[in-house]
Amino acid sequence: MGTEVAESVMSGTGLSGRSQIRRLRLFGVAGVVSRCRDFTAVALDDWGWTSSADPADAERVDDVLLLVSEVVTNACLHAAGPRELVLRHRDGHLRVEVTDASSAAPVRRPRAPSVPGGHGLMLLDRLAARWGSAAAAEGAGKTVWLEVVLPSSAARDAARSGVRAR
Repeated sequence: MGTEVAESVMSGTGLSGRSQIRRLRLFGVAGVVSRCRDFTAVALDDWGWTSSADPADAERVDDVLLLVSEVVTNACLHAAGPRELVLRHRDGHLRVEVTDASSAAPVRRPRAPSVPGGHGLMLLDRLAARWGSAAAAEGAGKTVWLEVVLPSSAARDAARSGVRAR
């Protein structure tokens, strides 16, 4: 049975200009996907993502939880489990980072949609604004990251810059 350590670092005040980093250090694979998903759900709730009246925002919360589950599951299947989950939030922009001990980058494998399994990277392509992987900052391994923007936040950003939100 593994033990995890959660840590939060917050800077700024109020919703505008507020940024926060939350870390969950992980050991082992038993129950790790649900722990990471629950950790993320609590953070999103704290950051106001779940209280939005915009239905697109509610859908994006579901997308984030699915993406966290996929990336953590991939770390369990291909790298003996994740070492750390990091959530970086600022003004409706979220970056999720999952670090594991494998240095092998994620590889897309051709799959028919009707074949079970192997669709995690396809989900990242479709649901994340951006994603990728990089060598881990500390020790061996890699970090798979993804970025997601809350739709109501994207609309506000676009209005400020005079660009239409998509």
